Amino acid sequence: MKVLVTGASGLLGAGVAQILASRGDQVTVLQRRPAGLGLPEVLADVADPAAIRDAVAGQEAVVHLAAKVNVVGPWREYRRANIDGTRHVVQACRDAGVTRLVYVSSPSVAHSGRSLVGVAAEPADPVSTSGPYARSKAVAEQIALAADRGALAVVAVRPHLVWGPGDTQLVGRIVARARAGRLPIIGSGAALVDSTYVDNAVDALVAAVDRCPQVRGEALVVTNGEPRPIGEILVGLCTAAGVRPPHHRVPKRVAVWAGAALQAVWPNGNGEPPITRFVAEQMSTAHWFDQRRSREVLHWRPRVSLDEGFAALARWYAAAN
Repeated sequence: MKVLVTGASGLLGAGVAQILASRGDQVTVLQRRPAGLGLPEVLADVADPAAIRDAVAGQEAVVHLAAKVNVVGPWREYRRANIDGTRHVVQACRDAGVTRLVYVSSPSVAHSGRSLVGVAAEPADPVSTSGPYARSKAVAEQIALAADRGALAVVAVRPHLVWGPGDTQLVGRIVARARAGRLPIIGSGAALVDSTYVDNAVDALVAAVDRCPQVRGEALVVTNGEPRPIGEILVGLCTAAGVRPPHHRVPKRVAVWAGAALQAVWPNGNGEPPITRFVAEQMSTAHWFDQRRSREVLHWRPRVSLDEGFAALARWYAAAN
């Protein structure tokens, strides 16, 4: 197929584009800066409707990953990238006769801060989510799935806590804070959390491209299916990177309160605060998911276990150092 992948400068988008190209699909990537993948690329912002329309023309499938993923920042930036950008992609797909759209979402679109224990993909809810990222992604997922009609088949895939070698979003932030001695365990550290090794998330998105006509209109959560205590995950990532794991604890109530307060007063353009309410909730509540539907309809299974992923991450850090 002719496939456009947006957001291919990120770890997940790059992996999807490379796998699609390696199996013979004609892949074009779109992002704001060069991805260095050796594939035809369009340098553009998803908030530019004319550029998106031109990039989508002639494509058969689109995998839409481009998004603002920070946990703080002005709402207008999230609305522009995540909501307006998705609306432009959807409209361009309809205008160009694209038949498959895979929208890459997040389980946070249905997380109100309470524990999620063995649940499937619950409906996106912009009202009860915490933080501008989750709210904007929830609205964007609703826009994408509402476009599933006629010739255009749409599926939303929610990979949860994707990590792996070269990851700057999750692993990079955790390791940097651990090195600086600013990575606490929030609460008991025993909350069970699902995560997804990057190769498995890539495989799931490629499977979604293939199975889009059969699972159209659905939202599917994708994880390794190996929930572990959040404290154990943090230790695994830090150990792989060769940094001291977290050893001090902060009560959940204190962390959530401090995160909300800091987020409210933190200056724009001054990086991320030490903690936000969203991060405090994510690190202190259980969130693991029923994977039966995702695996059944995508014809997909994780091929890299968490322990194998930790070992691969350790090898990557050893080679980098």
